[in-house]
Amino acid sequence: MQKDDDSFVYDEASGEWISAADAAAAAGAPAEVAVEVRDSVGNLLADGDQVTLIKDLTVKGAGQTLKRGTLIKSIRLTGDAQEIDCKFDGIKGLVLRAEFVRKR
Repeated sequence: MQKDDDSFVYDEASGEWISAADAAAAAGAPAEVAVEVRDSVGNLLADGDQVTLIKDLTVKGAGQTLKRGTLIKSIRLTGDAQEIDCKFDGIKGLVLRAEFVRKR
């Protein structure tokens, strides 16, 4: 008797059809490594950290400027090594580049 090796599974990550044996092997593989986000001086940032701005930044669409030294509380990492998501009074969906902040 011959083994049934003709079963294939669609892999959403790669967009290809792979054999069921390969899919089972990939399921046991570790998840992707988290991206390290570092501020302007090289400190490692994490969710919930407080940061200060090192430069005056004009916020597009909000019509206001965030001044140097402004404290941003409770940041969230986005998965991109250079972008952090944060909240600030009067500005929804504020995303800052890590190169313009320093960990407090």
